[in-house]
Amino acid sequence: MQTSDAAPTHRLVLVTGPSGAGRSTAFHALEDLGYEVIDNLPLRLIPRLLDGPPLDRPIALGLDVRNRDFSATAAIELVDTLTRNPAVELQVLYLDCAPSTLVSRYNQTKRRHPMPEANTPTEGVEREIDLLAPIRVRADHLIDTSDLTPHDLKAEIGQWFGKGATQSLMISVQSFSYKRGLPRGMDMVFDCRFLANPYWVPALRDKDGRDPAVAAHIATDTNYADFILKLQDLILFLLPAQMAEGKAHLTLGFGCTGGQHRSVAVAEKMSKLLAESGWQVSKRHRELERRASAQPDGVIRA
Repeated sequence: MQTSDAAPTHRLVLVTGPSGAGRSTAFHALEDLGYEVIDNLPLRLIPRLLDGPPLDRPIALGLDVRNRDFSATAAIELVDTLTRNPAVELQVLYLDCAPSTLVSRYNQTKRRHPMPEANTPTEGVEREIDLLAPIRVRADHLIDTSDLTPHDLKAEIGQWFGKGATQSLMISVQSFSYKRGLPRGMDMVFDCRFLANPYWVPALRDKDGRDPAVAAHIATDTNYADFILKLQDLILFLLPAQMAEGKAHLTLGFGCTGGQHRSVAVAEKMSKLLAESGWQVSKRHRELERRASAQPDGVIRA
């Protein structure tokens, strides 16, 4: 019987996102990279697929509304089940796209949207994005294809999932709110709640940590400079050790009370510092994404 200390035997990427966001292109790219691609497998059959002997190549599974038993709840339960399975190395890839771009793509192709009882592409796009919102938040990798050509998307897939990607460490930097709990799959978490809180400044309350005025206010905290310096030294010290241990992906979490100001500003700062040091970095702001999904056009507003 395999213990939790054993190396994962199944390498699995779950690919999802709204229809029209480029899932077919992503599958072709993953297939070219040596992945076994399976689309529209019923969710209840996926655990049974992994009960068999491991393949000598990773698997890419497509999840979308066309799956017969698809629901956001069932998909999240599947992700949780696979995450707890020590024999599975799981990554969730979400292909995102602006609603207006998705509607334009459907109008150009004249295809019917796959959402049941959707009378127009606009209605189908809105309903599907709303349905997938809980899964989007749980994704390990989010690629916005709104302005990407198929060639650009294939290059992005190659960067994150190509053979070369296993030879370097890819870092995901995420901000979050402690009120909503820790995001899934954190490797290291840092609490930013001791820093000066822009929420108490009326002019800054409705902005977020990407705004220069918000970042400048947080930087006035007497502990900020030392915190960033020590944090940078610690992370840069640990990253080579993580690579030497064979780790290919590392997720850093920065939390604050609301996930809007301090955690976002520190995540932005650390992403920039790590990128300047030559590391591959992606960043996510969970609570800002939640706010964006509540906007009619899906745009994140400061």
